[in-house]
Amino acid sequence: MYQPRTYRHIIHSLGLISYAVTEYETDLFVSTTTDLEREVRTLVREFRRTLEGYISRAPYFANGLEPVDVPEEAPSIVREMATAAMTAGVGPMAAVAGAIAQGVGKVLCPLSPEVIIENGGDIYLKSQKSRLVAIFAGDSPLNGTLGLEIAPEETPIGICTSSATVGHALSFGRADAAVAVAPSATLADAAATAIGNAVGTAEEIEQGLAIAQAIPGLSGAVIIVGDKFGIWGDLRLRALPATH
Repeated sequence: MYQPRTYRHIIHSLGLISYAVTEYETDLFVSTTTDLEREVRTLVREFRRTLEGYISRAPYFANGLEPVDVPEEAPSIVREMATAAMTAGVGPMAAVAGAIAQGVGKVLCPLSPEVIIENGGDIYLKSQKSRLVAIFAGDSPLNGTLGLEIAPEETPIGICTSSATVGHALSFGRADAAVAVAPSATLADAAATAIGNAVGTAEEIEQGLAIAQAIPGLSGAVIIVGDKFGIWGDLRLRALPATH
């Protein structure tokens, strides 16, 4: 079931043009140096058509909560999702939002020197300046108070969030935010799900961070549960300025 992206009203991508592109369940918020809405819509349709076509032939790809093998001749986005899911130990659809954000972003990069794509809390970012990415943590009192500072040389990068108190994505944990950061948004999405699934209470934050450290290719993670948080990796966590 669709849930409004109410957090988007606080997104400020200075110097960029921002626009939403919605195709069925896919709802992107895109910021680029020029208006590329038509190109984004075409790409989203192509990626959705590819995924839906594959799932119609292999329903197990969409239904499983465990990693699955896919043949070498499978479409590239299917292989990327399957690889990320295998690395993180989750089902392949846990990586779908990050995979679409990354797939669209990679195509846009030659057309725009700066690209920010947000897909339901999962972000693909390519920037020429430092950006502060706010962490949306639902019911937590820390919601909107913390952000990750991303330097241009660290991009392109994926910053993905799993939450038990925001959105409709399946989570077996109770974390208000489980954030995973990686060069691949596809991997970051799958990893955020794995980390979020492992954290049911604030006392399990360390357990979740240990799981993050064990996922190859991950740059770092942030976990928020209630008024507690933990961080691992080469990340710069910053306090956000008050908005009121």
